[in-house]
Amino acid sequence: MTALTTVTAPVARRPTAGATVRQTMTLAWRSLVQIKHNPWELLDLSIQPIMFLVLFTYVFGGAISGSTGDYLQFALPGLLVQNALFYTLSTAIGLNTDITKGVFDRLRSLPIARTAPLSGRIIADTFKQMWAFALLVGFGMILGFRVTTSVVGLLGALALLVVVALAMSWMSVLIGLKASSPEKVQMIAFSTMMPLTFTSSALVPSATFPGWLQAWSDVNPVTHLADAIRGLMIGGEVAGPVLVSLLWAAGFMIVFAPLAIRVFRSRA
Repeated sequence: MTALTTVTAPVARRPTAGATVRQTMTLAWRSLVQIKHNPWELLDLSIQPIMFLVLFTYVFGGAISGSTGDYLQFALPGLLVQNALFYTLSTAIGLNTDITKGVFDRLRSLPIARTAPLSGRIIADTFKQMWAFALLVGFGMILGFRVTTSVVGLLGALALLVVVALAMSWMSVLIGLKASSPEKVQMIAFSTMMPLTFTSSALVPSATFPGWLQAWSDVNPVTHLADAIRGLMIGGEVAGPVLVSLLWAAGFMIVFAPLAIRVFRSRA
């Protein structure tokens, strides 16, 4: 008599924390390497911030501040914030493109952490943010901008900007997961980011706003972030705006990260 044997399929185990980190960094590297095959992405990341800096400084600077030099000193920290937040849109668009092309279906078939594709995309875009920050500050210095605090203040501004942009990227990730096409992602995300940035103190002093708009600007997270970056780079209040910016960042993470991960898992 031949004994019957039962073959039991191996149970998939949840990746350890160390494995999750390695998988996340691998997928982040995948996103960065794509620049080699699509150099236009790097050009877009480099040319657009410089174009905005030149246009705002030399077209609006004289009218707003009476001097292009004075406006450059005021506006560059705000443009750093605007550029960082607008670039989170590329996180949503790139994520949605991967989904619509079936890339995420292939990733889900691999024994990797569920959060790795999302976190990897965000981390890769964070490195791109750092490149844009260095480029914008460097070109601004060529035009006449000066950091009047210290190197520590400049590095602190970069660190704060990265933390807040990283947190707000989860909102873009949620949009990228829910929208049906990259075009709708761009429409939804742009409609969200544009009012936030242009009703803040990023580009003009909020004291010039009408009373009702100034009341909104005073609670706008972009205003607090722009004031914090400005204080770290050229002087002014630092502690209050930095604290409020970090609280906003924590709020974005707490609200949008779990929602994005839940939506991503539901697509499996």
